[in-house]
Amino acid sequence: MNKRHLTVLAATVLATGVSLIPSIAHSAQVATDPGDYSPLPAGIDLGILYVQHTEHQDYYASGKEISSLAGINELKTDIGLLRWVHYIEAGGYILDPQIILPFGKVSLDTTAGTTSSSGVGDPIVGGTIWVYNNTETKQAFGLTALASLPLGDYDGAKGPVNIGENRWKMITQAGYVTPLTETLSLDLIAEYTFFGENDDFGGARKDQQDQYGIQAHISKSFGPATKATLSYYHDFGGETSLNGVDQDDELNNSSWNATLSHFVAPDLQVMVEYGRSLEVENGFFEEDRLNLRFVKVF
Repeated sequence: MNKRHLTVLAATVLATGVSLIPSIAHSAQVATDPGDYSPLPAGIDLGILYVQHTEHQDYYASGKEISSLAGINELKTDIGLLRWVHYIEAGGYILDPQIILPFGKVSLDTTAGTTSSSGVGDPIVGGTIWVYNNTETKQAFGLTALASLPLGDYDGAKGPVNIGENRWKMITQAGYVTPLTETLSLDLIAEYTFFGENDDFGGARKDQQDQYGIQAHISKSFGPATKATLSYYHDFGGETSLNGVDQDDELNNSSWNATLSHFVAPDLQVMVEYGRSLEVENGFFEEDRLNLRFVKVF
């Protein structure tokens, strides 16, 4: 990490009261799950509850672990997501207008003390249109646009340790799904995100360059009700600046997840997922991630 990077980050610590963290959510903006880009028939509704717990102890800058220098002990997040999805048909295409509402708690433990925030995050609205959907081959290609609205709980004095982000975001994705064999399937997703300005980030103005990434899921079916998946995520770009000064924190980070999903009833699916980081150029190394997802079909 160069001297300018250290100087700017030190100034950030003084301004925010927390240590050297350009952004807590410096990763995939919407991490997809296996099957997200397999369209369902028009008229179906999904009520989804996500419960996510993550733990981080090591913080990286320019590929080097600097947790002790940054005074970081541990970051923990306990986040829930409520999601409603409604499938419709318009002009011969399947669409799924939806809304996502995050809530939960973020806690950062440093040598200077503990900073935490809890409450409701920024709602996300939008949906996917499937421009190609072959019901016989089960191949599909969809385009997604989601807008994150700056309506969540936010305290500018806490800088990155917040549930809300105090800025607009536009998240776009393109996803393709295809069977590989009778029991194997592949999902490939590309993501691109545009960020608005946060004018109160610990007393500073925070800007962020566009962020992009790829996501892949390879799934094995064990009958119609059960599926196991191995997933890979890689994120690029997204360098931030404070009051016009670049933070040299561009992403080149990767992670993996292993997932098991099962329909415990014809209209209720339960998914369990474990994951962790593979490599981190800038940001937190995720030691452990545990996700639970419950899907109710209406």
